[in-house]
Amino acid sequence: MGALASVLYGGIVYLFFLATFLYAVAFVGNLPVPKTIDSGKPGPLATALIINTLLLGLFAAQHSVMARPGFKRWWTRFVPHAVERTTYVLLTSLALALLYWQWRPMVEPVWSVTRPAGIMVMDRMCSLPVDVGYTPLMMVVRAGAQTGAFDQAFI
Repeated sequence: MGALASVLYGGIVYLFFLATFLYAVAFVGNLPVPKTIDSGKPGPLATALIINTLLLGLFAAQHSVMARPGFKRWWTRFVPHAVERTTYVLLTSLALALLYWQWRPMVEPVWSVTRPAGIMVMDRMCSLPVDVGYTPLMMVVRAGAQTGAFDQAFI
C-alpha cells in the first residue's frame, strides 16, 4: 500500500473512530441520536441479556485478541505493517457500531446493590487504581461505574 493511500486510509478510519467514540457518549447517555442504550422496543430480559452479552463479548474478544503480539505477527503477514494499527482501530469501531445497532434495551434491573455494606464494597472497588490486577469482571464493573453505564443500562 502506498504512502498516500495509507495516510488517506488512516484519516478515514480516524474520522470513523471519532464518530464511533462520540456516538458512545450519546449512546450511553441517552442523548438525541438514532439509537441509545435504552431506546427500542423492550423484549424479554433473557433475550436482551444473551444478545447484549454476545455483542459485548465480540467487542472484547476482537479488541483483546488483535492487541496481542502473537496475533499482530500473524496479522501483518496479510495486512501491511504500516496500516496494522489502523485496521485494528477500524475493526474495533465496526464492532462498536454493531453493538450500538443491535443493542437490546433492558428495562428490568439485572442486579442491584442495596445494602450499605455492599454499596461500600462497590464504591471501594470502583475507586481503586486500574493497575492493581483486576479480574475481567472487576474491569467491567469499574468501567461501568465510572461511565455511568450501569446506571443507564442495568438500574
